[in-house]
Amino acid sequence: MRLRYTRRAVAELDEALSFIERQSPKGALSVKERIQEVIALLLQHPHAGPLTNKSRLRRIVAYPYPYLIFYQATETEIVIHGAGHGSRRRFSQSG
Repeated sequence: MRLRYTRRAVAELDEALSFIERQSPKGALSVKERIQEVIALLLQHPHAGPLTNKSRLRRIVAYPYPYLIFYQATETEIVIHGAGHGSRRRFSQSG
């Protein structure tokens, strides 16, 4: 299974982690590692996240952090479409 990020997803992840890093570099590292762990699990369990109201997009939480990862699973790849804090309006209403 292949993993791919959209440009938007890369920008959103960078923005979120940069924001956290300004407050706490150690915190940013913890959140980044957890997001990477969740995405690695998606490669083994691509349908782990429930479908959203957006066609073919799924959502999963990087628990215990309130970061949502939006992705599409096909037979050959996982495409990460977006990621961000669940309290942000765009992310809280996407599912």
